[in-house]
Amino acid sequence: MAQRRSSRSRRRQAPGAAERWLLLIGVVAFVVIAAGVMGPWRPEKVVPNLPEPMSMAEARASNARVPIEARRWLPPIRYRFRGGPAERAQATECLATAALYEAGDDRPGQRAVIQVILNRVRAPGFPRTICGVVYQGSSRVTGCQFSFTCDGSIRRRTIHWGWGGARRAAREALAGRVYRPVGRATHYHTDWMVPYWRDTMVKVAKVRTHLFYIRA
Repeated sequence: MAQRRSSRSRRRQAPGAAERWLLLIGVVAFVVIAAGVMGPWRPEKVVPNLPEPMSMAEARASNARVPIEARRWLPPIRYRFRGGPAERAQATECLATAALYEAGDDRPGQRAVIQVILNRVRAPGFPRTICGVVYQGSSRVTGCQFSFTCDGSIRRRTIHWGWGGARRAAREALAGRVYRPVGRATHYHTDWMVPYWRDTMVKVAKVRTHLFYIRA
């Protein structure tokens, strides 16, 4: 008797199972048809929200609108070099190289670059040596602190009559001479460009076409 009831129960469940199979087949057919009509799904490309490139004139106008905050300017501190003759010679060469590649044979520009490097040596977040500051990030294509160390310029080093002046400025700075106009600035750029970090810093000085900043 129990076996007959079980058999009748299975027969009653059979139509429901068939309906489920028909529904599954219908869903699969719909997906196949939709894929054929719409084509394969491709993720939408995300376009980064990058600033529009500026012309030199636009960059200069933009930089001119950022005021110099004279009240944030502080006088530079004399640098006291601690090291032997070999270390001093190495530091002199690193300073002179950076000064010449960054400022050419412009003496005020060279001294400004040297002062920024010495300011960085004593600022948090930078290497504690002069050569370490100059070549920070040089192993990366982008990310170096001084562009000449990672854009290939350093490999094209040629004889330049400005080397004598750059080395003299470096020796004077290591002996304690400061370049007062830039104060304790740790960053700078030319006025015909707008670096991504500009608006996170405080402008404290301008020397010819270069603008100098401290951390906010």
